[in-house]
Amino acid sequence: MRLFTLLPVLWITLVFGGCDADSGTADALDSVDALDITDAVLTSQNANCASYVEAYRADATDLAEGRSFEGALTIETDGATCTFSSNAIPNHDFNDAGSFATRVSTQSQVYTITATPEFAAARTTLSLDYDNAVLLNGVKVDLLAAGCYGVGNGHHGCHDMGTPWRYDPMGTVNFGTDAHNAHTQPDGTYHYHGNPNALFDAADGSAPSPVIGFAADGFPIFGTYFRDEAGTVRKAASSYRLKTGTRPSGPGGAYDGTFVDDYEYVEGAGDLDACNGMVVGGVYGYFITEGYPHVLGCFTGTPHASFRKF
Repeated sequence: MRLFTLLPVLWITLVFGGCDADSGTADALDSVDALDITDAVLTSQNANCASYVEAYRADATDLAEGRSFEGALTIETDGATCTFSSNAIPNHDFNDAGSFATRVSTQSQVYTITATPEFAAARTTLSLDYDNAVLLNGVKVDLLAAGCYGVGNGHHGCHDMGTPWRYDPMGTVNFGTDAHNAHTQPDGTYHYHGNPNALFDAADGSAPSPVIGFAADGFPIFGTYFRDEAGTVRKAASSYRLKTGTRPSGPGGAYDGTFVDDYEYVEGAGDLDACNGMVVGGVYGYFITEGYPHVLGCFTGTPHASFRKF
């Protein structure tokens, strides 16, 4: 994998499309001048989305089906906002286990974020109504499952956010994700449920992790490592903990991380706040964590309407 620093440049207009080996045709994609980020490892910690203005491309293969794709992403800015336009194909191979319920297909996604994020008066809880973030390879983060114990088929049908015992896709139940903690939605959209295992080196603790994307409220998402006040580079620790004892209703059994209700936020138990973020060097950002909530627990700022699903 190549070390890669994304630097500000004049953006280049890119027509989105993908090369699908099964389709026999390729959509128009002017990638001659696009920056190739195939399997790139990012290095920049710049929290300003305008610093990533560029046209990007990548090659990716559906490993289970042997289908080839070309990812496309442009990031543009008007000074006040940044707009991410993507065909939702990652910059890495995917579907290594062949367990996706639907085939990956190219999309036409456009997300806008503020270039100057601010703390909102109140946090916004995650819901199925909003996508959570977009990474710097153009793939979205959509953390919550639409499945709850005893509702629908267990994987879909649970849209009421007040319903208890919602499954954690990163928990013990198999949601058909690949090595990147990602799978497809019914329309073929590839999306992450946790650490993308891409864009930063999760095994390299020699330096703080780079920015790998931006949440819907405009705040940056960093990898796992940060430099603490003592000057030590270490992994950011979530402040969520498994509850003790057994579940009083529903599925019963011990709290083991199968459900999001198995966790509780314990202030001060880790480095991060309830939204899985903190201020480092004067910059607030969310961090990828090994444990729940994996990327975000809520929005500290106000999510942009472009992330609303319907």
